[in-house]
Amino acid sequence: MTATAGACAAPTATAAASIKLNQLGFLPASAKLAVVPASPATVFSVTNTATGAVAWHGMLGTPARWAPSGEIVSLADFSGLTAPGDYQIKVDGLTGSTRFTIGTDVYRALSEAALKAFYFNRASTALPAQYAGAYARAAGHPDTQVLVHRSAASAARPEGTVIASPKGWYDAGDYNKYMVNSGIATYTLLAAYEHFPAYFQAQHVNLPESGNGIPDILNEALWNLEWMLSMQDPDDGGVYHKLTNKTFDPMVMPEQATSPRYVVQKTTAATLDFAAVMASASRVLRPYQDKLPGLPAKMLAAAKAAWAWAQAHPDQVYRQPADIVTGEYGDAKLDDEFMWAAAELYISTADDSYYRAMPPAAGPATVPAWDDVGSLAWISLAHHRDALSPIADRALITNRIMTLADALLAASKHSAYAVAMQPADFVWGSNAVALNQAIMLLQAYRLGGQRAYLNAAQSAFDYVLGRNATGYAFVTGFGSRSPLHPHHRPSQADHVAAPVPGFLVGGPQPGQQDQRECAQAYPSHLAAQSYLDQVCSYASNEIAINWNAPLVYVAAALASLPPAPVAP
Repeated sequence: MTATAGACAAPTATAAASIKLNQLGFLPASAKLAVVPASPATVFSVTNTATGAVAWHGMLGTPARWAPSGEIVSLADFSGLTAPGDYQIKVDGLTGSTRFTIGTDVYRALSEAALKAFYFNRASTALPAQYAGAYARAAGHPDTQVLVHRSAASAARPEGTVIASPKGWYDAGDYNKYMVNSGIATYTLLAAYEHFPAYFQAQHVNLPESGNGIPDILNEALWNLEWMLSMQDPDDGGVYHKLTNKTFDPMVMPEQATSPRYVVQKTTAATLDFAAVMASASRVLRPYQDKLPGLPAKMLAAAKAAWAWAQAHPDQVYRQPADIVTGEYGDAKLDDEFMWAAAELYISTADDSYYRAMPPAAGPATVPAWDDVGSLAWISLAHHRDALSPIADRALITNRIMTLADALLAASKHSAYAVAMQPADFVWGSNAVALNQAIMLLQAYRLGGQRAYLNAAQSAFDYVLGRNATGYAFVTGFGSRSPLHPHHRPSQADHVAAPVPGFLVGGPQPGQQDQRECAQAYPSHLAAQSYLDQVCSYASNEIAINWNAPLVYVAAALASLPPAPVAP
């Protein structure tokens, strides 16, 4: 099932299906796999649920063990089934799979909800029922009276100075705003639009700004970009690391959370992430500058000022003050941030000095994360490779992406679940790891067109939507078994039975850092099964903007990059 902004009824949680697959379904021409638990059966069939007719049958793959879950499973490949309809997979001796759909718009509602989730996490504004349906709420955290914390004090802005820093998105299940996490999240939305503009120009998700001549994904990004601009000290170009309470708010609605708010410490990581995002935004928004007069130029100037501050302060690492206990987002390794900021400034200015500052040969591609942003540089450089100045090493740019994608593809081919996820990938926010792996595979497909990369990206998408060891589709409101109790304050406090839809939860990871706060035990310590659908489980069931952003990207990419149909 899918949820809408006005939905009130919670989806029914059922036992995890023994046959696991993407619970929403598949595009007609996409790769289509299901995971089948070990059984004596050697064949499977796909039945049309409307007619009862067998639409496809095939041999199960060789059983294999998946280390992260400890399971022995087989793959059922029905990629050749392309006819639109509703289906179910059947294997003798096993319960039939969740019913799923093959159709051209099977991911449309999910894509819209994943983007709309950012609206539901907006700070400093009410969410009227006209736009939020059952999830309407009062305004909270105006952030027009924010105090400069002593760690952020300067001669021009001493401790206690009051500044205005409204708008932005609540970072996760809490009500604070963090620059480094905003960096990768906002960039991913901007990149999604830059790579697939036609898709997003046609997408409307019912925002207050909808219909203003700017695509909704950019309208939503602007809400956070305007907050980010307010986090730059106008006197020196440095950027504050976060805007936060001193402690986390209780599980209340935003308007009930009224603790004093602070901007805390300028850091090199925050300043470079800011520089990269503003440089990217300046070019993405340039076609809309008639509707945003002066804003793209302002953003580029802000990016340059931030770059200059970071050059002068290359090692200002975040140190959590004693009186602040909210998220640290500390990062002592800054080469990747310098690389990303330099790359975005180079692309947006065509100034070769930024490319020279990048040291591209020193930065191999890695799967992006909030504290590992070097590959965001490679993504942008690859997208713009035909327009780069002669100084750019196009072969190196391509090689960096293809080397990582080849490693991910090899891992997925050797995986019993046909995903690149390894035991070490089951970290906090493991579902976002899977989707960021998909983003890198999609870059390889965009560069070379080899279908194997697209299929592997589809597999990662399928993983978060149900083809995983838990049997959950990990996006609230979507699938036959989705999270009902995310660690998300509005979802917990709003008296609506169903959680706010469209949020990707963090997913399984064996650390179980929240087990003391949870009365219910995790079902397993195995990495891929260590998941708990309880509001207490911030370690596996929280939401976060940097986890939702790759969901937006991958859903749009799969819809925008249709492969040639697979021959039956």
